[in-house]
Amino acid sequence: AMMKPESRTALIDAVYLGLNKLKDAKYDRKALLIISDGGDNRSRYTEGELRRAVRESDVQIYSIGIFDTYASTPEEIAGPIMLNDICEMTGGRMFRVTDVAELGDIAARISQELRNEYVVGFRPGDLKHDGTWRKLKVKLNPPPGLPPLTVHNRQGYYAPAD
Repeated sequence: AMMKPESRTALIDAVYLGLNKLKDAKYDRKALLIISDGGDNRSRYTEGELRRAVRESDVQIYSIGIFDTYASTPEEIAGPIMLNDICEMTGGRMFRVTDVAELGDIAARISQELRNEYVVGFRPGDLKHDGTWRKLKVKLNPPPGLPPLTVHNRQGYYAPAD
């Protein structure tokens, strides 16, 4: 109630800082929740640097996007795309809010998703320790009779480097 929004946002810097703070987290599973319009016009870090940091992190990112239907700046127009991309990179999701009263329900859905996830492991065929980015593609073949299911997964991983 006492906060007043102003015209400058350093969203990329804030996410970058959040990822760095989570490196020292107590538990192995880490999640970051972003509530934003996705616009950034004040950050020192670039979007490319953020994308690299997101890829390298072991953090699942969710966002609640509060977007202006009549976005007037390039940052506001590109915001939803950036938020969606960084969430998908980590296996998280972006939720759009059309009414601020929905915030609590969406936060509860995110909490439920985080508590009901499965971890799937695999052993890659390529065991080279070359530090390269390797894409992952997960396909789901549901048994007959189940309702439609969805998969949210990291888009890839960095191979270990010697």
